[in-house]
Amino acid sequence: MPVHLVRHGEVDNPGRVVYADLPGFGLSHRGRSEARAAAQHLAGIGVDHICTSPLQRARETAAVISQATGAGVENRDDLVEWHLGRRWAGVTWEDIPARFPGELEAYLEAPTELDFSPESLQELAERIAGAVQEVAAVRGAGESVVIVSHQDPIQAGRLALLEQPLNTLQANKPGHCDVITLEPGSPWRELAHWQPQVPGPPPAAWPPVTNPG
Repeated sequence: MPVHLVRHGEVDNPGRVVYADLPGFGLSHRGRSEARAAAQHLAGIGVDHICTSPLQRARETAAVISQATGAGVENRDDLVEWHLGRRWAGVTWEDIPARFPGELEAYLEAPTELDFSPESLQELAERIAGAVQEVAAVRGAGESVVIVSHQDPIQAGRLALLEQPLNTLQANKPGHCDVITLEPGSPWRELAHWQPQVPGPPPAAWPPVTNPG
């Protein structure tokens, strides 16, 4: 059965800080609407089990999906954010260039070469891909599984499973509550990339390519 990778909904973060794995960052009003849209979409497909990052924004998203689908939820520590974020946690995206010169530019332009990160992109990709493969193996061919995590972890794991280069991290990243459907194989195959349609324009993202988290 396919595995559905879901990024959490938009976060209530008026200060535009890097929230990384800091406590207390739950879904915004728009984020809850995005989660309901994703839940409705997944309910139409059918979901048997949900695995989620234990961070609040992911757990809240998983809870909405669980309510709509009736699937149970399992917290997994290996689905948490990229540990890179811990270095910048609590700093606004706009202030990173002054506080950490050259690091945001490196993240955007050369994400495989971040010697300042406590976890390399390769290590992140292996962590997430390993978790997805383990869940798929344990749940077997008969269950439909949703995995709720964060933008860079989902993207890194996706690239690893599809055997695509990690230096393309910034291309076609999942937005809030996007659902990326993958089919196990060697390599895995991407079957669909669904995006929620929520009324009203989304806020401007920072950094310009997207807003990680």
